[in-house]
Amino acid sequence: MAELKVTQISYIHYMNCLIIDDNATARTTLKQLCSRIKDLLVTDECSSAMDAYDILQDKPVDLLLLDIEMPGMSGLELTRNLGAKRPLIIFTTSKKEYAVEAFELNVADYIVKPVTPARFLQAIDRAREILDSNREQVNMGAEEFIFIRDSNIVKRLKIDEILFAEAMGDYVKLHTPRKFFAIHTTLKAVEERLPSSLFIRVHRSYLVALNKIDSIQDGALIINGKPVPVADAYRAALNKRMNIL
Repeated sequence: MAELKVTQISYIHYMNCLIIDDNATARTTLKQLCSRIKDLLVTDECSSAMDAYDILQDKPVDLLLLDIEMPGMSGLELTRNLGAKRPLIIFTTSKKEYAVEAFELNVADYIVKPVTPARFLQAIDRAREILDSNREQVNMGAEEFIFIRDSNIVKRLKIDEILFAEAMGDYVKLHTPRKFFAIHTTLKAVEERLPSSLFIRVHRSYLVALNKIDSIQDGALIINGKPVPVADAYRAALNKRMNIL
């Protein structure tokens, strides 16, 4: 099969979003509103906070569109249970009385249903500003490198040298142009440490640097001459992050 070369790629900073609402009509409305915003990608939807909690253990996202009153676990309880490293949260609820408690949890915004396009856009703009501010801090050098333990020696590794990360049992291989480092950790932990603006999960076992992709061949990414598989569950998100001309 002929190889499809990616000759020119531009990268957009997408906000990966998870919709959580026990009302199917409300979820549909939010998905329609999200589809109008170019840099907002809905990766999944849930009818309960418990399901969302389970998903977030494996698939971190940038933003939650979260209802408050739901059976089992409320949106406020989910927010507390996710801890300090939780995504940005925009509450979407029919109740006004939770607003003070919600903002005490430092959420991005609080929308009272019915959600209008103008109010939704305002909330997304606010979330985008927060994410952009966080990314600027990364670009200023706070995360230009990470420390890894290699053969009982702690080494500094530049993030820009990482081509992709590969899960191998209880270890993760961090591949660089010259060698790889086997780290005793999980791919989820690596994904949380690396900037989401530069890296994307493409498979349950692979996390890749977007700017290190050389080409696409037979459905796999070619990075530094090595094929990296792309799972169907991650293909849509990858295609949206890559603007292929």
